[in-house]
Amino acid sequence: MARHASDEHAAEKLWRMIKDMRITMMTTLDDNGHLHARPMGTLPHAGFDDATLWFFTDAHSDKASEIERHWRVNLAYADPDAQNYVSVSGVAEIVRDRAKVHELWREIMMTWFPKGPDDPNIALIKVTVDSAEYWDSPSSTMVWAYGYAKAKLTGERPNPGDNARVAFQ
Repeated sequence: MARHASDEHAAEKLWRMIKDMRITMMTTLDDNGHLHARPMGTLPHAGFDDATLWFFTDAHSDKASEIERHWRVNLAYADPDAQNYVSVSGVAEIVRDRAKVHELWREIMMTWFPKGPDDPNIALIKVTVDSAEYWDSPSSTMVWAYGYAKAKLTGERPNPGDNARVAFQ
């Protein structure tokens, strides 16, 4: 059972986990009511102080159009090697602020936007996080072996690790 947490510690842990994972599957809703997910790179240098995540996108992409009409999104992060998982629910908006593009720009973005930060097709996706949930499970083979043995011998589940819901709004 997840514990509810609005405390600073849980929010800081959530941000550290997201920064370590960096790539998310962003899910949007299209006009036919279908969910559409695609990988996106979280900007770890943008900070998380105001419960906001930032992404670069093409202003004319399907995801930008979907967000302009259906602003609720989900972000799913996973690091199976460390057994860490995060699910983020929030409100997305398309931001066409040149100053913000320049502030968040890093040279690696040239891969997707070869015209640079002044490319008029660049937009930002700002996701204001409503709530998130994380699972920080033991990843060691020995811990899992112990958990299996405990379940087999006692019929009790092992401790699955840390799980918390964090409310931001």
